[in-house]
Amino acid sequence: MGSQTAVCGTITSINTSRRKGTRKTPLPERCASIDLNSGIVGDAHAGDWHRQVSFLAEESIQKAREAGLDVGEGDFAENFTTEGIELYSIPVGTLLSVGDTQVEISQIGKVCHTRCAIYHLAGDCIFPREGIFGVVRKPGKVQVGDHIRVLKWGDGHCDATPQEALDEIEEARQANTL
Repeated sequence: MGSQTAVCGTITSINTSRRKGTRKTPLPERCASIDLNSGIVGDAHAGDWHRQVSFLAEESIQKAREAGLDVGEGDFAENFTTEGIELYSIPVGTLLSVGDTQVEISQIGKVCHTRCAIYHLAGDCIFPREGIFGVVRKPGKVQVGDHIRVLKWGDGHCDATPQEALDEIEEARQANTL
């Protein structure tokens, strides 16, 4: 796809929390300000690190519902719930346009060191396999209904991601614990 842009999905919910390790709540105003190199204004996960914002597809949440869980937007602690894009197949380093912001994908999945409430209810959690993270490269606003566009496909590298984070995920994948 090169430098062409393509609409790949849509934002269906924007979610924040005041504390890490908790479910996020959909913003009633359905719009958020995104700060450069930080994330969503007012979200506990915002800051100067490689996981400033997170994404999870509505299609992934539906899988959890089909497994019998009563879950919805924000319950997996994702900032952006999306529709119409297979997030976990996007390579690290991909630059996305989200609303009038730009986000570079910095990590696919994560290792859960402590099991969340979802894991204890279902014996599994989809976010470590299907959620993705990014760093904010251009600040702005995002609102529900905004399109997600690929501006540039990644090569598997993001300069904001520490190598130890990538190594940890790869070890978990090889051990089938992710």
